[in-house]
Amino acid sequence: MMEKLRVHPPVSSSWVLEPNTRYLIAIDIDGTLVHHDGTLSEAVKKAVQDVISAGHAVIIATGRSRQAALPIAQQLGIAEGYMVTSNGAVTLELSDKNGGYYVIDSVAFNPQRALSLLQEKLPYAQMALETISGDIYATDDFEDGSFGASSIPVTKTDLLEHREATRVVVFAEDVDPQDFKKAIYAAGLHGVNYAVGWTAWLDIAAHGVSKASSLEQLRRTLGIDPAYTVAIGDGHNDKEMLRWAVRGVAMGQAPEEVIAVADEVTTSVYDDGVARTLATLLS
Repeated sequence: MMEKLRVHPPVSSSWVLEPNTRYLIAIDIDGTLVHHDGTLSEAVKKAVQDVISAGHAVIIATGRSRQAALPIAQQLGIAEGYMVTSNGAVTLELSDKNGGYYVIDSVAFNPQRALSLLQEKLPYAQMALETISGDIYATDDFEDGSFGASSIPVTKTDLLEHREATRVVVFAEDVDPQDFKKAIYAAGLHGVNYAVGWTAWLDIAAHGVSKASSLEQLRRTLGIDPAYTVAIGDGHNDKEMLRWAVRGVAMGQAPEEVIAVADEVTTSVYDDGVARTLATLLS
């Protein structure tokens, strides 16, 4: 069960819009664009379309897999541009051909050591693994909306046979998040990048891979000056991109550790914080 969210009041910002300038705006999905029940408000949809119409580059940057992220882009009316999925491990170019997208970059790692250590320290946890092709292998009927695709059931031993993964997720039901964190730190994960959620949740990617690393590549591709970058998010896996952007905006319900790395705080996802921030990017 998700813990009760603490909502922070929005803070004022000294940030000022540079007229006639194209911005790169990176936006997380869960807890940022969409409510925790998966709903997306009309105000947020309109705000996204308004900034796109104004000429800005809106990039969804999410921990979700491509299968789970693409429907959100469709609901927002984003048919062209780029999308960062799997916490930066898979970057897509949106297209009206080839099923709606092309994979333009993917970064895999060997998950065997991390999985072995975690299975030792967290024998009660469920685990899932995403491959370069987008297939999902999961234990114990692992159900998670961030994958957006039916998983292939396997045992934990089967997972250890995989030598390449773009993302590994570890989740434990009915476990205290602090105990979960202690077990992860005790596992001594090295050579990977990982983010611990505010529940008993862990995301693992290749070393050096994050939403920020993928966004930086896209910024260069788009030729947008680093001074004109904005990122909006609410989770621990958003911290790197909030630091990366010149204007890092945390959602009002974000945990303290996320608030601490942001430049400002907007209202919560339930008060359309994204829409309020995007409105400041319109003349």
